[in-house]
This record gives sequence, C-alpha cells and structure tokens, in this order.
Amino acid sequence: MKLKTIDARGRSCPEPVLMTKKAVALNSEGIQVLVDNTTACENIKRFGSHSGYKVEVAEKGEDFVLTLKK
Repeated sequence: MKLKTIDARGRSCPEPVLMTKKAVALNSEGIQVLVDNTTACENIKRFGSHSGYKVEVAEKGEDFVLTLKK
C-alpha cells in the first residue's frame, strides 16, 4: 500500500502536527510525513503514539521521514 506523503518541511510547530492530524483523518491506515527539525519530529511522534499509530522515524539527509501506520 502506497502511503500519502505530507511535506511539512520549512514549517514550525504546531503546523506540522496540524497537517498530520488532518491527513490521518483522511487516510486512517497511515501516512508519511517529511519534516526538517527535531521539534516537529518529536511532536509528530508523540501525536502518532497517542493516536494509536505505530511510528517509525528515518533520517534522510537533514530531514526526517515519519511513517505512521495502524
């Protein structure tokens, strides 16, 4: 299954978390989120975990790729 990808690079919190929340409402099985700072990464990890998603984080250069799956 190809996951929808949300590009939240260059955005400061809480915007990446709000974008993630909106995306999982439309794609409940899971999404991928691209961010470029550790604060957004940690906040999205926390949101995903509290929302019942398994969260995987991979570093890609200076960016983070978070995969949230049910």
